[in-house]
Amino acid sequence: MTSWLGTDVRDRHFHRFNGWSLKDRDPEAIKAWMPIWEWFYRYYFRVETEGWQHMPASGKVLIVGSHNGGLASPDTSMVMLDWFRRFGTERPAYALMHPTAWQTPIFAVPGAQVGAIQAHPKMAIAALQADAALLVYPGGAQDMFRPYSLRHRIHLAGHRGFIKLALRESAPIVPVVSHGAHETLMVLGDFYEQMQQFHQWGFPWRLDGNTGVFPIYLGLPWGVGIGPLPNFPLPVPIQTRVCAPVVFERYGRVAACDRAYVDACYEQVRAHMQSELDDLVAKRQDQP
Repeated sequence: MTSWLGTDVRDRHFHRFNGWSLKDRDPEAIKAWMPIWEWFYRYYFRVETEGWQHMPASGKVLIVGSHNGGLASPDTSMVMLDWFRRFGTERPAYALMHPTAWQTPIFAVPGAQVGAIQAHPKMAIAALQADAALLVYPGGAQDMFRPYSLRHRIHLAGHRGFIKLALRESAPIVPVVSHGAHETLMVLGDFYEQMQQFHQWGFPWRLDGNTGVFPIYLGLPWGVGIGPLPNFPLPVPIQTRVCAPVVFERYGRVAACDRAYVDACYEQVRAHMQSELDDLVAKRQDQP
């Protein structure tokens, strides 16, 4: 039997930490990581955060973020630390992680322990039906490697799956935006289409990691990063904001199948996030 990844479904049960279970999340492992995150939070990124009164105190919630800062994505771990500070490690919270990351133990093992799950509708639905919080970044790799010139632009890459998920499961959407994390490296541009053309011409190097992007960036540790290579973020201050929840007029399976309605809901969320990010950036620039 073949799965959506083209592998035998039975293989999922032969090893742990593959992202196909909600049970790998380990509160004790999270507690062990928290002092490390805390040091980066306080002294390296000097995080400032606001708006956590908007986060529901219990029950399921779909947290929608904008990815920043390459594969390091430092605002993601900083937001999760804020979550654990406020709600503890026992309240279930999960985050979707790209299938490629699950092929690397250095990402898969700690990721599963702190709550990462496969970026697949089945797991997203399971998390919300378990009354958990679910963190999603619809823009994915295109968002995290968007050019430096677009660092203040919300880029959800036109992906509407999270809208359909929220409508189907009647889950409140709480957006989270951040400023600063996309300055921990400087993405010069995405050359995916050019590399695809070179590959078709016989160029053997196809270092896109199945992410659909091929950035060139300036940052640590490479100096010049070519392709979606892991990076170590520069010590840039980060500000995060939890935005007011987005409420739609209709929910349910019928609403989730209405393409025009899904498009309108998508634009409502995107515009709300862009407005909040614009305000966050403006306030930061006004500071001496």
